[in-house]
Formats: sequence, C-alpha cells, structure tokens
Amino acid sequence: MGTDVAAPHSDLRVERGNRTRQLILRRAVDVASVEGLDGLSLGRLAGELKLSKSGVFALFGSKEDLQLAVVHAATKIFAEHVIEPVRDLPPGLGRLWHVCTDWLTYSRERVFPGGCFFYSVSAEFDAREGKVHDALAEARANWFAFLDQTARDAQQAGEMAADTDVPQLVFELAAFLEMANAESVLHDEITCYDKATKAILNRLRGVATDPSALPGTP
Repeated sequence: MGTDVAAPHSDLRVERGNRTRQLILRRAVDVASVEGLDGLSLGRLAGELKLSKSGVFALFGSKEDLQLAVVHAATKIFAEHVIEPVRDLPPGLGRLWHVCTDWLTYSRERVFPGGCFFYSVSAEFDAREGKVHDALAEARANWFAFLDQTARDAQQAGEMAADTDVPQLVFELAAFLEMANAESVLHDEITCYDKATKAILNRLRGVATDPSALPGTP
C-alpha cells in the first residue's frame, strides 16, 4: 500500500525536476550564446529564474556538468532547426541547399540570442582540454559529417559532378555560413546573409550537373 501511494508522488517529483531542468537549460543556452559557457553559474541561473539554489545544485552537480548539459541542449535545438527539417527531402543538391539556407535562417532569426551557439562558444574552449572541449569538438565534427554526407548523397544521385572535391566544398560552405553569422552579430546587420546565400548558390551551381535545378538568383 505504502509503495503504491508513494509511486505517483515520486513520478510527480521526477516530472517537476525534468521541467525545471529544461527551464534552466533553455535560459542557460541563451546566456552562453552571448556571454560564453564560462559566464554561467548555478547561483546566477537560480536567481534569474527565481528557483532555490539547492534545487538547481541538485540537478547539476558542478559547473562542468552544467556546461556539458548546455552543449547537449544546444545540439538538440540546433538539430531541430537545421537538420531535422531536411531529413525527408530526397538526396540531391536541393537538400544541401536547404541545409545551408536553414542554417542561415537559424542564425538570422536568433534561435540563440548570440547567433550560432557553437560559433559563439567554441573560441572559449578550442585551445583547452577537457570534457567541454571534447563535447564541442564532437558537435562540430558531427555537423561537418552531416554536411559531407549530404554532399556525397547529391553526388551519388548524379546531381553533383563526380570530380567534386567534397571536403573542400564543405569547408567553403561552412565558411560562408560562419562568416555571415559573425558579421551579423558583430555589426548588427543582416545584409551579410544575402551575400552568403549568393555565394553558396554560386558555389553549388559550379558543381551541379544541371545548374538550372537550383533556385534562381536570391
């Protein structure tokens, strides 16, 4: 009897804990995108969200645990806006094009207030060692691997020239994306997104077996 009564209360506590954790992480990713992962503190988040410090500390045992959880949360949000929308599109240059334009939209619409979360925080940890560095490096490697596979799928589908240097193409596309993000955040202007869109479209037309299959001039 006692166990049966306690179980629903236990479930409610777990549910409340999960909701609180998501609330904290959503605020934390926004803060980190502007101020960096080192700008996070459990006490600060508790104060801003009007939560008990003990409750927040119970959910995240250390600052490093919080930082790792924030990286994982940001990865999920990024995937929801950039990767998941193209999952059902057929392999081809159109899919690669949509990945790039979705990324630009993700940055331009400030899904994270500081622009691309990973561009913002990577500079903090690129020369360090440790779990946070490794988590960020893995997230970036996964993103590049997705771009690479999307490009190779287009090549396999016959929409990209067989002699295309895919790693070079991916490097250039990522550079266009990140430059647009950096210029927009630094100068608070959006014309750089149009420039990046044009550069990406021209680059894809250069490797397309049928350039007319791509959109017209943006």
